[in-house]
Amino acid sequence: MTTSTTPSSPPAPSGTSASTAALRTPVAPRRVALHLGALAALLVMLYPLAWLLATSLKPADEVIASLDLLPGSLEWSNYSTALDGVNDVSVWRLLSNSLLIAGGAVVGNVLSCSLAAYAFARLRFRFRGPLFAFMIATIMLPHHAVLIPQYIIFNQLGMVNTYWPLILPKFLATEAFFVFLIVQFMRGLPRELEEAARIDGCGPFRSFFLVILPLTRPALITTAIFTFIWTWNDFFTQLIYLFSPEKFTLTLALRSFVDASSTSAFGPMFAMSVIALLPIVLFFLAFQRFLVEGMANSGIKG
Repeated sequence: MTTSTTPSSPPAPSGTSASTAALRTPVAPRRVALHLGALAALLVMLYPLAWLLATSLKPADEVIASLDLLPGSLEWSNYSTALDGVNDVSVWRLLSNSLLIAGGAVVGNVLSCSLAAYAFARLRFRFRGPLFAFMIATIMLPHHAVLIPQYIIFNQLGMVNTYWPLILPKFLATEAFFVFLIVQFMRGLPRELEEAARIDGCGPFRSFFLVILPLTRPALITTAIFTFIWTWNDFFTQLIYLFSPEKFTLTLALRSFVDASSTSAFGPMFAMSVIALLPIVLFFLAFQRFLVEGMANSGIKG
């Protein structure tokens, strides 16, 4: 009885590896289309930034008359005019005012929101659930609804035209979003750490500062990044409370620049916009790794 044998395929050469075979695999058209679509979306999102940088170097007559992205001639004097500031206030004074307000807001939010989050996440007290629900409900409250009562209070306290109305509320845990963010992170920490600290004689405050607070660093850095960006870009609240030009921030100075110099100062105005944007970009690039980690570990947990 004869048996037929099927010839087996020759073995792959010994020098051929799996990675080499993967390189020879043709790229799927769907993947190419996905990458091209992502690249097109990236170009659309970066176009306003490119336009801002290009316009900051355009002469005054080109800003409105020409729609070209690249300037016909580079006008570096726009930046020198912007560095001179507005209303006899230099750009360095405006920059220091913005840093003072943003830095105070960051310190206040990180400290007060972490304390409030520790109370809701780790402590046991009466009406904790209803109070936490009420705190979450304040997220839906528009900022403009409380602006007038706050202005009346600060006006009676003599704090209008100072930085206190822009910094002091941050030390009172008024940002419910950040409280919720840190609460979600703290709920994932093991309670055995606090129990061990309690056995060693630590009370609630020492447990918070020595045990819980160092472990919540990603959530705290996320709070700091968002607070810095939102405070730096804030215009309406600063416009309400600040009157004196020497107390203006860079955001308010942009508006004053246009009012003082009319339409002939578009170039310097865009140059000052680039200067105002630079600290935000640097701050974000320095802490973006912690931002992703904090959002992944706190905002998604139930």
